[in-house]
Amino acid sequence: MESIKEIYRIGKGPSSSHTMGPQKAAIIFAEKYPEAASFEVILYGSLAATGKGHQTDVAILDVLQPIAPTVIDWQPHIFLPFHPNGMTFKAYDSRNELKGEWTVYSVGGGALSEGENDSLQTREVYPLNTLRDIQQWCYDNGRSYWEYVEAYEGKDIWDFLLEVWHKMQQSVENGLHHEGVLPGPLNLPRKASTYYVKASGYKPSLQSRGLVFAYALAVSEENAAGGTIVTAPTCGSCGVVPAVLYHLSKAHQFSEIRILHALATAALFGNVAKRNASISGADVGCQGEVGVACAMASAASCQLFGGSPAQIEYSAEMGLEHHLGMTCDPVCGLVQIPCIERNAFAAARAFDTQLYAAFSDGHHSVSYDRVVSVMKKTGHDLPSLYKETGKGGLAAYASEIKK
Repeated sequence: MESIKEIYRIGKGPSSSHTMGPQKAAIIFAEKYPEAASFEVILYGSLAATGKGHQTDVAILDVLQPIAPTVIDWQPHIFLPFHPNGMTFKAYDSRNELKGEWTVYSVGGGALSEGENDSLQTREVYPLNTLRDIQQWCYDNGRSYWEYVEAYEGKDIWDFLLEVWHKMQQSVENGLHHEGVLPGPLNLPRKASTYYVKASGYKPSLQSRGLVFAYALAVSEENAAGGTIVTAPTCGSCGVVPAVLYHLSKAHQFSEIRILHALATAALFGNVAKRNASISGADVGCQGEVGVACAMASAASCQLFGGSPAQIEYSAEMGLEHHLGMTCDPVCGLVQIPCIERNAFAAARAFDTQLYAAFSDGHHSVSYDRVVSVMKKTGHDLPSLYKETGKGGLAAYASEIKK
């Protein structure tokens, strides 16, 4: 498996697949053809279907347009075989002759791939690729998941995770202070600040849940507005892990280093899902985004409350299992409805899974690895209509929702 640094990417929303990935691809292409007289970018499949709502064109034009005139060609009905989020970059000289072209895929979480023969693949850091094997390593060595991360990433990983944690905290706090309407035709008002104020007036038993809602809404709304967030594992699911850890750091005074250890464990579970299935909504639906985010937050919170490796794995397994089959159906192609609320509910569910796992001895029938495998198959069985095309599920009722 690759480094957990590929799970946590600091950048601007609203979409890791549709904003971060295409912009990164544009930067790579621009560096290769800095003398081009013009550019053409063809966006395919899901990337084209919801690209305007996700500001894909803006992300690409911000890079290429200052160099040379750029044309965006939208092809939502053409799906390239490797991944639904395909794009082709073309560079032309002053005689309008093709100087070079490059087809690349935005495969989730801001990552890029060239397909089967992928020169963009990052270096493998971890020798083990399944939770079963990683958990066995933990028991054989008397260590926890975060220690497995440190063993292969090195101690420098804590400096990286410290920056990630600071950015996550900032995204929560920014979201709590910002008010107004989110960009786009839905005219969706921000709710985080209101939820935060209302939660403060409840008794402790309800206040906790209300605050978690507020924190998840805060980050997700920042993402929807194009603010700076951390993918965990994607932009569309970026509110879940920060909401859970921010709440625990405030309500239970967990030390910063313990939060960093929890972040490492969360990323490990996200990494396994990314390696063996997908974290791309266009590929496997929202189960790969919010479902995996819930699994990550479930593992992190269970560890903070003293869970064993088996209990932590069980908590994460439930977090993902009970999101199986969740479609990706953004209304108007925006990461707003139903994405923002899904982050809030997934954050709350993460607390339920860790509590349920804590009551158990960690033994259960369905493993995390099995659920990841089922998620992949389920996602590929879903019709493309329900995977980020903006045409199926809730997205089909866009006109009614806007009213």
